[in-house]
Amino acid sequence: VLASFRGTVQHGLPLEIGDTVQLLEKCEVPLIMTLHYYLCVCVWGGVYCCNLMSLSLSLSLTHRQFETVIPTEDSVITEMTSTLRDWGAMWKRLYVKNEGDLFHRLWHVMNEILDLRRQVLVGHLTNDRMKDVKQHITARLDWGNEQLSLDLVPRREFSMVDPDEISVTELFKLMEHRHRKKETPVPASTHHLFVHMKSLMSSNLGEELEVFFHIYDGRENRPLSERFFVRLNKNGVPKSPEKTERQCTLFVDLGSSDLRKDVYIVVHIMRIGRMGAGEKKNLCSIQYRRPFGCAVVSIADLLTADSKDDHLLKVYACTTESEWYQIHENIIRKVNSRYNLSGSNTGLAVSLQLLHGDIEQLRREYMVLFTRGVSITKKLGFSDIIMPGEMRNDLYMTLEKGEFEKGGKSVARNVEITVYVLDIEGQVMKSYVAAGSGEPGGDEYHSFVLYHNNSPRWAEQIKLPIPVDMFRGAHVRFEFRHCSTKDKGEKKLFGYSFVHLMQEDGRTLPDGTHELIIHKCEENANLQDSSRYLKLPFSKANLPGNNQAVKGTKESFWITSFLCSTKLTQNGDMLDLLKWRAHPEKINDSLSKLKEIDGSEIVKFLQDTLDTLFGILDESSQRYGLKVFDCLVHIINLLQDSKFQHFKPVMDTYIESHFAGALSYRDLIKVLKWYVDRIVDAEHQDHIQQVLKATEYIFKYIIQSRRLFALATGGQSEEEFRCCIHELFMSIRFFLSQENKITSSLSEQQQCTAVFLRTFPAVYGELLKIFTVREVAGFVRETLGSLPATAHAECPLEAVKLHCIAKTVESQLYTNPESRCILLPVVLRLLQAHMQEQRDLVMCARILTSMLSLIRKDDSDPVVSEEVDLIVDSLLVVLMRTILEITNRPQPAGTNMRLQFQDITGEFVACLLALLRQMSDKHYQQLLQTFTSKDDLRDFLLQIFTVFRILIRPEMFPKDWTVMRLVTNNVIITTVLYLSDALRKNFLNEKFDYKVWDSYFYLSVIFINQPCLQLESFSPSKRKRVLEKYGDMRVMMGCEIFSMWQNLGEHKLNFIPAMIGPFLEVTLVPQPDLRNVMIPIFHDMMDWEQRRSGNFKQVEAKLIDKLDSLMSEGKGDETYRELFNSIIPLFGPYPSLLKKIERETWRESGISLIATVTRLMERLLDYRDCMKLGEVDGKKIGCTVSLLNFYKTELNKEEMYIRYIHKLYELHLKAQNYTEASYTLLLYDELLEWSDRPLREFLNYPMQSEWQRKEYLHLTIVQNFDRGKCWENGIILCRELADQYESYYDYRNLSKMRMMEASLYDKIMDQQRLEPEFFRVGFYGKKFPFFLRNKEFVCRGHDYERLEAFQQRMLNEFPHAIAMQHVNQPDQTIYQAEAQYLQIYAVSPIPESQDVLQRDGVPDNIKSFYKVNHIWRFRYDRPFHKGTKDKENEFKSLWVERTTLTLVQSLPGISRWFEVEKRELVEVSPLENAIEVIENKNLQLRTLIAQCQSRQMQNINPLTMCLNGVIDAAVNGGLARYQEAFFVKDYIVNHPEDGEKIGRLRELMFEQAHILEYGLAVHEKFVPQDMRPLHKKLVDQFHVMKSSLGIQEFPAYVRASPVHFTNGSPRSSCRNSVPNIISPDGARVVARRSPLTYPAVNRYSSSSLSSQASNEVSNITGQSESSDEVFNMQPSPSTSSLSSNHSASPNVTSSAPSSARGSPQLQDKHKHSRENSCLSSRERPVSAIYPNPLDPAQRATPHQIGDTTLPRSDPNLSAPDKGKTCLIVLYVISSSLPPFTPSPTECQSAGLVSNSPVLSGSYSSGISSMSRCSVSEASGTEATTGDHPAHQGPTMPNSVSSGSDELIRRENKTPPPYSVYERSNPRRPVPLPHSLSIPPSVDPPALPPKPHQLRTSSMKLVPTSDPRRADGVPHVPRPRPLPRKVSQL
Repeated sequence: VLASFRGTVQHGLPLEIGDTVQLLEKCEVPLIMTLHYYLCVCVWGGVYCCNLMSLSLSLSLTHRQFETVIPTEDSVITEMTSTLRDWGAMWKRLYVKNEGDLFHRLWHVMNEILDLRRQVLVGHLTNDRMKDVKQHITARLDWGNEQLSLDLVPRREFSMVDPDEISVTELFKLMEHRHRKKETPVPASTHHLFVHMKSLMSSNLGEELEVFFHIYDGRENRPLSERFFVRLNKNGVPKSPEKTERQCTLFVDLGSSDLRKDVYIVVHIMRIGRMGAGEKKNLCSIQYRRPFGCAVVSIADLLTADSKDDHLLKVYACTTESEWYQIHENIIRKVNSRYNLSGSNTGLAVSLQLLHGDIEQLRREYMVLFTRGVSITKKLGFSDIIMPGEMRNDLYMTLEKGEFEKGGKSVARNVEITVYVLDIEGQVMKSYVAAGSGEPGGDEYHSFVLYHNNSPRWAEQIKLPIPVDMFRGAHVRFEFRHCSTKDKGEKKLFGYSFVHLMQEDGRTLPDGTHELIIHKCEENANLQDSSRYLKLPFSKANLPGNNQAVKGTKESFWITSFLCSTKLTQNGDMLDLLKWRAHPEKINDSLSKLKEIDGSEIVKFLQDTLDTLFGILDESSQRYGLKVFDCLVHIINLLQDSKFQHFKPVMDTYIESHFAGALSYRDLIKVLKWYVDRIVDAEHQDHIQQVLKATEYIFKYIIQSRRLFALATGGQSEEEFRCCIHELFMSIRFFLSQENKITSSLSEQQQCTAVFLRTFPAVYGELLKIFTVREVAGFVRETLGSLPATAHAECPLEAVKLHCIAKTVESQLYTNPESRCILLPVVLRLLQAHMQEQRDLVMCARILTSMLSLIRKDDSDPVVSEEVDLIVDSLLVVLMRTILEITNRPQPAGTNMRLQFQDITGEFVACLLALLRQMSDKHYQQLLQTFTSKDDLRDFLLQIFTVFRILIRPEMFPKDWTVMRLVTNNVIITTVLYLSDALRKNFLNEKFDYKVWDSYFYLSVIFINQPCLQLESFSPSKRKRVLEKYGDMRVMMGCEIFSMWQNLGEHKLNFIPAMIGPFLEVTLVPQPDLRNVMIPIFHDMMDWEQRRSGNFKQVEAKLIDKLDSLMSEGKGDETYRELFNSIIPLFGPYPSLLKKIERETWRESGISLIATVTRLMERLLDYRDCMKLGEVDGKKIGCTVSLLNFYKTELNKEEMYIRYIHKLYELHLKAQNYTEASYTLLLYDELLEWSDRPLREFLNYPMQSEWQRKEYLHLTIVQNFDRGKCWENGIILCRELADQYESYYDYRNLSKMRMMEASLYDKIMDQQRLEPEFFRVGFYGKKFPFFLRNKEFVCRGHDYERLEAFQQRMLNEFPHAIAMQHVNQPDQTIYQAEAQYLQIYAVSPIPESQDVLQRDGVPDNIKSFYKVNHIWRFRYDRPFHKGTKDKENEFKSLWVERTTLTLVQSLPGISRWFEVEKRELVEVSPLENAIEVIENKNLQLRTLIAQCQSRQMQNINPLTMCLNGVIDAAVNGGLARYQEAFFVKDYIVNHPEDGEKIGRLRELMFEQAHILEYGLAVHEKFVPQDMRPLHKKLVDQFHVMKSSLGIQEFPAYVRASPVHFTNGSPRSSCRNSVPNIISPDGARVVARRSPLTYPAVNRYSSSSLSSQASNEVSNITGQSESSDEVFNMQPSPSTSSLSSNHSASPNVTSSAPSSARGSPQLQDKHKHSRENSCLSSRERPVSAIYPNPLDPAQRATPHQIGDTTLPRSDPNLSAPDKGKTCLIVLYVISSSLPPFTPSPTECQSAGLVSNSPVLSGSYSSGISSMSRCSVSEASGTEATTGDHPAHQGPTMPNSVSSGSDELIRRENKTPPPYSVYERSNPRRPVPLPHSLSIPPSVDPPALPPKPHQLRTSSMKLVPTSDPRRADGVPHVPRPRPLPRKVSQL
């Protein structure tokens, strides 16, 4: 098995398969060799070897910049090896990206290339086959490179071209040629139609058929092609299916003009059988050809069809048989009356396909088609282009019509024609009569028969392919027979006609229609002896005048003949000329008539014609010389025609091989000079122009004639000949020089000049056959030099001159260095003039390209050096100016023009590069010396730097032209190295020029940052190739920048801070050497700026701004930050500078700057990585928040801060985080004032006043608060805007704003809001982004998002993260790990606005906002056992560890998550926990009872389930567990400090029992009939529960008021007249303060009461579907004795997801494990925190029960085991929204205490029975037990509250909600988020306060006083936002 060698042994060299190794020594034979492992391809299943290891010789090229070892094997093999290696890696990536189609296609192509490579390596191929294989290989390589977006490879004859071996202009032409070939395929001018006859489908077949296809021109009503003939059997399928050539044909040589709508494929079908289709079989045994049907299809239909379509053609029949000859015309013209369908189910199945290109190309592309067999159906006549050597001799005859007499019959005849071809001896010629292609020719042909028709019209075409040598004397005979339909069915001969094929003078039968004589004969006449009738006349046109008898006969027969022959002619004049010796008297006429003869006739006999002309010239030059010359000119110009241009090689061959006119040159020169001398004076010069047009071939004849003469005579008359030629050129120069007298538009003489200049360059090659190179160059120089020096720029002649120069430069003459030095000055003079005037640039580019293509890079010839000198002096500056003007010119609108401009730009650029690459030191020195003044040199440098910047633009070359770009860059850097010396010498010190230096640095920076030089993005092999050839040009340029910077000295200050950005961009290139070179420049800049300003604030500001923009573009990497940080140690190498730094004390500020920049880069790199496509929104938002805060707090960069505010805003909008988007935009809003200061245009904001922008921001924020359902915050902004409108008396907008405010109030009351869940997330490990690393956050979840969904989302965002399976704080090993760890659990919010939440009469819709908004603190409970665990009663030792997390900002805010700032841990004792559990359960019962009484519940199921759960648990010993734990003597003695708490627990137990009794009474009233048995069971169990508690009668305080009002004010009793079931005398409300010191704010509780009856409830009631109110309970540590052995039914569901902040769903085996809940965090099973996603128990519906009854347990823990304790979530669902609550001022006194049936406790959407704030903290003051209404606590109407109460509320930062009903009432401020808070006033104004007056700290990020500290203890203020300075944005 072949494999790579890893080189693990000592001195081992690691080698990959395919690597080239240079062996410097080898045993005894020191050879430079290549150890070449041929490629092997790994596929699934093993390694497939292509070849074994081989040794091959190589070349080592050391003269280059870098040594390159090139194997001497075939370059195509080398390319295949490297290309396949590159493809292999990319091919695997295609699989990963799931690009299956390209993956499989590339796999097949790779295998194909490997197979072809094997064939090349074997070396057994012939040259032709090798050429084909290489062509195939390179085509496949190019295809793959194009598909994979790899580079375009320049090739010459299949081999890659080395750019160093050819000139840049040649390289450009190769690239352009390959690019164009790829872009625009040339449309084919020749087309062919492939026809495959499949079958005829018809119901009434039974006879054999003949099918004829031909192409028909509907415009001219004539056939375009001969016929294709197919025989079908009786079943309608071809008779010879095995012979495909008999059913397939190719209609060849269709021109583009034939592909039009009115060209058709016409099909005629004949049947072979009886005369009548319905005749009986025994009537006649003879068969006839009879018409059957016709089908037509337009060729235009095939142009739009797929490549090869099957067509079913409809077949039509004639209504009358006599119309058969024109049935196809009737079908085309749609003359429906003359044809009809031959049958409803008759159709002709054919396959038709149009093919394009010449026939040879088709043979290669469709090899199978031609090898299988296909007949060729030719066009009638020659194709558009006649090829020499084409042999054809086809005579086509069409049997048109006949006129016959009855011949004594009563009815018309049934006429059949039989056609024979007979030779000169009268014998029938075998196989020369063909009905068409497809079938072989026969001896005779029978026409079809028309029934009873004496004037039949056949229009039937036959083909007679008679050889040329058999034409003379041959004739065609037509025999006419009457076909009887009687029994015998005989065919009786009654006449015949004949026609001769060639006349006696040698002319063939002329094309056209001929009326033939019908000679009558007897039935048994013998026609075998043709001599008997050949003497008779055959055509009525040829009859002598005295033969009137025959002329008068009515019977005639018409035929049409058409000859298509390359050897025979019908032209008599042509024959007369060719036979000039036989008729010398006709020579003059024949020469005159030659011009009238058709060109196709002349080219047929081209050689014979030319021999004739020169024969006449030799014999009678004096007499016929001028006419022969004119005829020769005519023939030469005839070959210029596109139809005959392919005959030029025929003439060339004739001149070289057959021409024998050794004396002709004298006459030809003489006549030519005579014509040239007449140019100036002649009036009509058309003929002279024709002569000049033929100059090339005239010179060919002159030169060949002279050579023949010299050969025959040994070189006689040489001087005479030279003299003649000199005289001829003098005449030419004379007429050319006369042109300057003409100033008008292009005259006839100028036209002559133009014609001559077009043909003149073709003469050079002929002259070189006799004259020396220098002589010919002299002729050309003098001739071109005689052209006028100055001419009108608009003159068309200028373009012709330039075209002549182009041809000259491209000629063989110019390639010779001797002639080049003579011609170059003339060429440069004309070229320079045109380029300076920007005329004919396309031609100029062509000339320049040709000139520079001749100069090789390594050409050290002094002559070449002189040429370069000349070109540089003449054209370098003008060439650069031309490039600048072209590139700065606006692009033309037309696509073609735009392409043209792009093309010439590329050509001029290639010319410039070629010229610069050819320049040596000497050339540069000479160039710089030509600039006499500094200004000229300055202009030149600026110009060339600008051109270089243009050259490296990405759009300069196509994307895949990497080779061209690398050559360009190599030339640029070489030139820059030369020019930098000139820059240093001429523009430093007192001559310093900022503009030149700036242009230099700018060019250098752009050069380094080019994408094509970023080697890191290349594949390894490509990178290696580039480094071998050019090295890393970025490092070279970087070193040059550093060198030039060091030379600047004090002038460096001119570039600070301007060059900070560009240089910083260079350092972001991930190339270590380049960075090490560039970073010290920043150190230098800081030093110089410190010297100038005493600080480097400018450097710092520019550095930070540029870093942000560059990092956002994706530049920089992790290494870069570390490298940049190394600026500090870089101070080390400069001891003197270091001492100065220590003296001047800027070292600290420098280090501080670098630290700041490094921290910024950390955030920017994170931001860039997060912003990559495909990253999730959460990560992007978190990163943007981190960066935004950094700009605000550390850098105080206001503009950047605002930019990132808007970036964050856009991210929030995209993620539909509308509330967060509002808070984000609020940051910008806070920076603005309500002033009229004008603001400039910024981001998407127009130029406007500050007031207008702030108004726009307010409206946008309100809109987003509305979309985010955060209406309370929107109200504040509405009030502020309304106040502004009011102050400007803008009542229209004030009205709108008040209406908007009112609508927000309506939405608060009417619309439901989902309460989000909150999750604590810890990100641990070094692999997290900087802004997350080793930090913990609290995240606000999405709507309906529960713990499992959130956890999955986080793991999707961080796919490499590991989920931690415990909730303990991680240790240092986790913090420092090179990994990502996620720790996620749910937390409960601790609301700040306790007063609002505890206030009676506040609807749940309002309370729900304050429960989950403006939250700073969150809580998480974890149960644990302290001391010895009591197995009988575990709650004696069950404590709760309560963690409180404090955030840096409240949620919601500018992000969905904020970092945790502080953690606090508190331990809650078992007794305190029990009190909490019962308090919360009592509150839940009160709420449900109150809602049931006020009819807010559509069904009673929630109350039923809650009562069932509590009573059932108590009956089974639930409350008894508390008694056992805390009421025993031992506990009271050991915990004397808990006496008050024990008393409180006892009170709560009695209170719960009383509430249950009252609840049962309410339940009885509303319970449906079908649930009565359950109610009775509950009543019975309740009595058992009372007995177990030892309750006989409730204490007075319990009996007085078991239920508080919680759902509305006491005025509810005015509307609800439900009698008070508990106390007929009224209820006394007692408000208590809990003795517990810790806040009980958990929003959940466990039911702590469950029983078997819960199953029954769910079975009876089914699932509750109402989604209005949902109760979820957080597990808390409670006594397990409160629970029964049975869990709730899984059918008890809720409309809200269940996991919430409770634990996730666990497997059944964990659901009832009491031990699990008591384990420490490390001992608990993994599923207690992260449920097993595969557990079927968890795949239940989202509404499953998932909560427990552990009092205050970890919200992520599971319930105890079955059989021990069951903890149940009871979902309590209300039916509808609570009714609208009127103003608190209504019904203040009626029934305040005595008549209220309303139970206390609110029931808000999405809140569990366990209120977020403890019942014990329900009010701010203790209420005493008494009957006075003033002591009712929270139930007191608000209008009775005193000012001191208001003050207390304000101090607690929990003001009551707004009152919008009466202006006279004091406004009750709403507690706001930190950035919306309004500082309260002790004495509120009578009218609603003005928002801007009350809002001194509103819209801030953080209020000055900490709203979290309810105890009033001072707290360190949070960081404030940016100072409210005047923002210019």
